[in-house]
Amino acid sequence: MTTINSGAASAAGRETAIHNDDMTAPRKPLGLYLHIPFCIRKCNYCDFLSFGGVQEEEQKAYFHALAREIRYYGKIYNNKYYVDTIFIGGGTPSLVEEGLIDWLMTAVRESFVVVEDAEISIESNPKTLTDRKLNAYMESGINRISIGVQSFDDGLLNDMGRVHNAEDFFKNYSVARECGFRNINIDLMFAIPGQTLKIWKDTLERAIGLAPEHISFYSLQLEEGTPFFSMFQEGSLKQVDDELDRAMYHTAVGMLSDAGYGHYEISNAAKAGFQCRHNLKYWSMDDSLGLGLGAHSFMDGTRASNVTDLEEYIRAGLAESSRAGREADDMSGSPFIQQRHRNTREDDISEYLFTGLRKIRGIYLPDFQRRFGVSLDTIHGRTLEKYLAGRLLEMQDGWLRFTEKGIDISNTVLAEFV
Repeated sequence: MTTINSGAASAAGRETAIHNDDMTAPRKPLGLYLHIPFCIRKCNYCDFLSFGGVQEEEQKAYFHALAREIRYYGKIYNNKYYVDTIFIGGGTPSLVEEGLIDWLMTAVRESFVVVEDAEISIESNPKTLTDRKLNAYMESGINRISIGVQSFDDGLLNDMGRVHNAEDFFKNYSVARECGFRNINIDLMFAIPGQTLKIWKDTLERAIGLAPEHISFYSLQLEEGTPFFSMFQEGSLKQVDDELDRAMYHTAVGMLSDAGYGHYEISNAAKAGFQCRHNLKYWSMDDSLGLGLGAHSFMDGTRASNVTDLEEYIRAGLAESSRAGREADDMSGSPFIQQRHRNTREDDISEYLFTGLRKIRGIYLPDFQRRFGVSLDTIHGRTLEKYLAGRLLEMQDGWLRFTEKGIDISNTVLAEFV
């Protein structure tokens, strides 16, 4: 019989003990990401691995494959980890019928130990949410919903190719509250072509007025292969200049801070106690298992990514994998994986810096030395001295972090560390 101390499991990063017959072994926290790659149609700026217009039968075939992948890894990792965060992302997970989401949650709970206070999130689009779906999510144990509104300006939403309007969002937000959701994130986007600082301020004011627990704010990036990128190349789309982009960013940080939202990651702010625990795993290099088409994992120092072809993924799910899952002790035999890479020490150092410095509090230098057996100053002394002197980085009480000025050119700074 396997038991778990849920109280111990609730503390992020804390190891707890499992008791399996006479054996006692450490069980570590794990985040699960479940990728649902379907949407009504692709937005004009989107380069994520997702598909519009996929028929219901193919969607169901995909969910069968995803459930098999969940069970496959459950055989490998169930006695090594407890799950304390789950993130159902996309695509648009709220597009599919709610029974499929409940089915996935059942598969997860049958395959892994999910602690009682796990953070379980689902991404959604306002056009695809209904009160029936929201109630079903609550019943299946989902306790956090992320709604991709992006903007409250219907003209901008139309230009971006979004399928919803502002009124759709306000109705869904109200219903989500009525259904019992007490942890809601709103995704916002700035630097949208045609967006002014005034429109952006109005967006922030309306978002803050709703008092969601968490607000994400991302700068729109022009990505190759998207309609927006093609329009930009043709000269029919004007990109927002860097000065306005940065003005919008700092406006968001200031307004959110004034409203009581703690700015804890470059593009995320939350009320006290509502930081996204799942995403913090990525920024802290904690173990996370990505399930589904193209999903990425970081397990025991190995990075892996799944196949990106939908038909190939479904075929992998149909392959007989139960025997391999019972005998394997890592991801090496998985039929779902396309690439694997065992991190070197240099990889770990680079990734620790790149992800850790995204957090507003930065990285704790004594922790760096504990992990890698060397001080950051020893291996990056000149770079560190350069950016501290230029006031792009600052150090206080053992923490190294970006200054406000440094955040604006963080990618340039990080490139010298990695």
